[in-house]
Amino acid sequence: ELFLEMKGIYIKAYIFVCLLVFLTKINAADLAQNQHILGKEPILSKERIIFQTKHGDIEFGLFPKVAPATAEHIFKLIKLGAYSGNVFFRIDKGFVAQCSDVMSRKLPLNEEQRAEASRNVPLEVVESVRHVAGVLSMGRYDDPNSGTSSFSILLGSAPHLDMHYTIFGRVTKGMETLRKMEELPTRQEGIFVMPLEPVVIESVYWRRESLSDDSEDLINQKLTLPGNRDDSKKFSTIEECQAMYSAQSVDLQRTREKCLPH
Repeated sequence: ELFLEMKGIYIKAYIFVCLLVFLTKINAADLAQNQHILGKEPILSKERIIFQTKHGDIEFGLFPKVAPATAEHIFKLIKLGAYSGNVFFRIDKGFVAQCSDVMSRKLPLNEEQRAEASRNVPLEVVESVRHVAGVLSMGRYDDPNSGTSSFSILLGSAPHLDMHYTIFGRVTKGMETLRKMEELPTRQEGIFVMPLEPVVIESVYWRRESLSDDSEDLINQKLTLPGNRDDSKKFSTIEECQAMYSAQSVDLQRTREKCLPH
């Protein structure tokens, strides 16, 4: 009887261990499948956006898998030229540098810019993607789905923002520019720490890190992820530059036609 009882215990233990191994394999497979989100570093799109200021350039990429609606919205506003002439109105050392809603910039917006800038994007959060120095975090009002075009670049860790604000990108170059901006004289206005003179985004442009021989993405100018297309065949340096600037000239001409008198 004792033998049978011990045998039953061993069988139960064996079943438990097998179940544990099975669940571990499933979790490992899920983790591998979602590594671009659950890993320490979400995958950046191939696009790099550059904000030029008198203190230096700030370059960043976007997280289309973490925040697809927000990343596409911001990228469209950038392609439309909506951030040119906008300002960083808030610079709180060790916390954030925040740019204004483009609707408040001094340069007038055309109809297409205004339509996109007035569109709200939903809250998009992933538990493992955290507010640390260098990430881009969408601004909003009390309504979590009220993001439009104002966003912050984190200057330090801010865990209290996690799961409450959309993270949609990361600075790839120019943290030294942000450190210079942190040293500017500021004033307190309510909860905001603001530079005495707002930092103007003098110019904005974008480029792609690498281009495949399929020019469809260049024409459509949609966000692309590394590995989405076969990159084994590369443009030559001249062809790459021609394709990139040809694609951007289309947007530039379209903007000129809307903004300038005929």
